[in-house]
Amino acid sequence: MTMTPGMSASLSWVSRLSSTRPLPVGAKLLRPLRPRLELLPSRPYSTSTRTSSPSSLDPASRFREVAIVSFVLGALGCYGLQRVASGRTNTRDAPLTHRVSSVHTTGAAVEADSDPSPLLNASNAPSELPFTHGTLQDVTKAIEELRQAFPESRVSTDPSVLQLHGSSENSYHPSSPHSVVVQASSTEDVVKIVNISRKYRVPIIPYSGATSLEGHFSGHSSGSICIDMSEMDKILEINEADGDLTCQAGARWEDINSTLKEKGIPLFFPLDPGPGATIGGMVGTGCSGTNAVRYGTAKGEWFLNLTVVLPSGKVIKTRRRARKSAAGFDTTKLFIGAEGTLGIITEATLRLTPRMPTKVAMAQFPNVETAVGAVNDILKTPYGPHIQCAELLDDNMMSAINAAGLVERPYPVQDTLFFKIQGSSESIMEASKAIQEIARKHGSSHFEFASTDEEAEEIWQNRKYALMSTLGAHPGTKCWTTDVCVPTSKLPQLVYETKADLAKANLKYTIVGHVGDGNFHALVLFSNEKELEIVSAAVHRLIHRAVAMDGTCTGEHGVGIGKTEYLVEELGEGTVELMRTVKRAVDPLNLFNPGKLYPQNNSSHRRHDP
Repeated sequence: MTMTPGMSASLSWVSRLSSTRPLPVGAKLLRPLRPRLELLPSRPYSTSTRTSSPSSLDPASRFREVAIVSFVLGALGCYGLQRVASGRTNTRDAPLTHRVSSVHTTGAAVEADSDPSPLLNASNAPSELPFTHGTLQDVTKAIEELRQAFPESRVSTDPSVLQLHGSSENSYHPSSPHSVVVQASSTEDVVKIVNISRKYRVPIIPYSGATSLEGHFSGHSSGSICIDMSEMDKILEINEADGDLTCQAGARWEDINSTLKEKGIPLFFPLDPGPGATIGGMVGTGCSGTNAVRYGTAKGEWFLNLTVVLPSGKVIKTRRRARKSAAGFDTTKLFIGAEGTLGIITEATLRLTPRMPTKVAMAQFPNVETAVGAVNDILKTPYGPHIQCAELLDDNMMSAINAAGLVERPYPVQDTLFFKIQGSSESIMEASKAIQEIARKHGSSHFEFASTDEEAEEIWQNRKYALMSTLGAHPGTKCWTTDVCVPTSKLPQLVYETKADLAKANLKYTIVGHVGDGNFHALVLFSNEKELEIVSAAVHRLIHRAVAMDGTCTGEHGVGIGKTEYLVEELGEGTVELMRTVKRAVDPLNLFNPGKLYPQNNSSHRRHDP
């Protein structure tokens, strides 16, 4: 076989490479072949016409030629992979598909001196997501290009606007202001912003209702683009016959239900998180609310499909509008609970359900344990499906509602359950009798129905505005809202131990809970930095207590910044690494809401000792 100058030079380069620097991954795998390749026979290259064509080479010679070329190309390609993984090459101007394939073909870039492995697993995968964000100059260029792409009124670098969009008064996790805020009004606008973000490698963070409590929309320290979705609040289509509705991501759930009611459409969207929450944020956090005991959470079938802008700038629709589909795995679920780290939701098709007559009842108990026990027994009866909501307000919460002055008449200060019972008049009556009887068996001292629809609405508004009532009853304080969830049989023990722990720490608090789900919120008050440290430690103990009971660190608020340190304990290393693997595949430059959801192994990211 003739050894061409190109082959000889490449082979010589491989030999020098292996002796002067760590051998690339691919070359390392082929290291045993190198001595044999060097011994292959060769002849001086001649510029004259070859005496034989490639096809006339004997099979052994052809194999040797292919082996040399394959080896050299493999070594060169893997060396490029190693350079990308170690940050020694600039991939900004390369096509996105090239960056994806070069960095993430195997799911992870393997260290040069590590043992090669054909499979990605928790032991050999990188523990951190890649950090490839642009410089300050890149951020400046991105802002300039955004100003060229959008009207001046929709691009802001005003410090107060940046701060408002990058932090929340009700979140006490680390935060940074954004570098620029851009208002989007369509999916096409979002695509433009995403493409500029990717071009200059500037992180991009969505913002809409700003009701998050876990730092979901905080800015990034390297500089970030905040994409304000609040103007994308239109209802695009209502399909009453099919029981669904399509809207933009900035639409608020309350506005959707109000619109349906105003139009005389006897349907509603049952997910009801905090006031002001928008559809995009509800998808991102996997929300629920007071109706979850009857209708479930966002991770059920309430989102039929989503329109999503991916980090590549491509727009996808996760599925059609049919009520069910067995076509492939459910990509809609991929984005529910992903907290804006995999894609930016721009539109959603919501499944609606019939609006049913409801009756509101209130029952009071000697303690939380008896109240929760009553709910568990009620839900196990044939009347359980008629319970739309079962909400716990502890004695401190009832006192706060009275003190805040938001009710026309004060309530007795006891641990209290509020029920919404739904169905026909006959079924409501039968369910009410069963509920009252079970409540009495559990020591209920007071049971009453709202006498009018107005009174029922007032009672429920007081529950929905629990945070405002808590703060109103204690002027000058701030509130940390927790969000653990456990199997319902464990809830009485968890609430009892938490109340004892908070009392021991001498902290003021109220408790509200979706007791039919095992989910409760402790609203813990503080007025200075010293008390904040005490509150933070108490919250940390509460979360570990819940996880130890086979529960979760978050029932509905999401992870954000505040809960990342608990995910490995709750989900396990393998599951968390699978999440990171999906993130690396979809967002290889780690531009979409970085620093949220995925745990950091660096101890500096943990705010508490294990």
